[in-house]
Amino acid sequence: MRVAIFGTKSYDRQFMDAANTGFGHQLTYHQPRLDADTVALAAGYPAVCVFVNDVLDAAVLGTLHAGGTRLVALRCAGTNAVDLHAAEKLGIAVVRVPAYSPHAVSEFTIGLMLALERNIPRAWARVRDNNFALDGLVGRNLHGRTIGVVGTGQIGGLVARALALGFGCAVLASDPAPDPALAAIGVRYVPRETLLREADIITLHCPLTPDTRHLINARTIADARPRLFIVNTSRGALIDTSALISGLKSRRIAAVALDVYEQEADLFFEDLSAEIIDDDVFQRLLTFPNVLITGHQAFLTEEALTAIAETTLASIADAERGHPLANAVSAKPSALKQ
Repeated sequence: MRVAIFGTKSYDRQFMDAANTGFGHQLTYHQPRLDADTVALAAGYPAVCVFVNDVLDAAVLGTLHAGGTRLVALRCAGTNAVDLHAAEKLGIAVVRVPAYSPHAVSEFTIGLMLALERNIPRAWARVRDNNFALDGLVGRNLHGRTIGVVGTGQIGGLVARALALGFGCAVLASDPAPDPALAAIGVRYVPRETLLREADIITLHCPLTPDTRHLINARTIADARPRLFIVNTSRGALIDTSALISGLKSRRIAAVALDVYEQEADLFFEDLSAEIIDDDVFQRLLTFPNVLITGHQAFLTEEALTAIAETTLASIADAERGHPLANAVSAKPSALKQ
């Protein structure tokens, strides 16, 4: 099948080409993301492949349909970039990669947590300047701390398991579908409000839905334990960034690690080192010494990129052959796991 792939980087092309030897699709790579300004590039392609910051609203989907596109393949798990209702009305199938490498994201999450707790970024920066003083670098153990895991799908479940069994943490969890295997190792499921109120560290691993948008907000921050740590490797809009900044300024929040940001579409995945960033909220975040931000790289491992490419191209092959689409996404409400 002819496939237009948008928002591609060198690593996308490398792993897609390697996986395509087993499928033989005709792949055309476009560096710009798919949106209203670039949708014309997809004309005549039965399938398009997109990533997290592409924009597939009703207007873009309508143009895709008029140009002959009948399949949207997301090379990610989240579906909030696509108007699923519009796609369904147009008869455009949407597939995703539900679990490319939960280990990649879960391990990165633990890494961010440790980096915050032990002041590793600040220590590294000091040593680069030949400053070996330890003042201001006193950290805290993870062992014995109360960690709140919001969402215990494949990624959150691995994080909860590692914290409970590997680090000896008391783990609180919140999920519409509790995992009995996690409960059996001591993970305690509680209402989300209880978790947000009682955890020393909160790590987010849930999909972005109307119910979870800004679940970290001014009220939850005010009700949380003092010196709260927050880690987010899931969806940027799970956190109200303005409320986060207020929590940092008031010292209610002790540290934050973000691999995602609610307005990341204009920033992440691009080299803007020679540009002026006009996102004042993001720039304010960067002024805090206790905030660690990475550019949506938690998924970025060889294993994950291989799985993404293979799963995406397999879904496209199934569509071409008229086979059932195992990774199809519908507009019906669902509790998508991370």
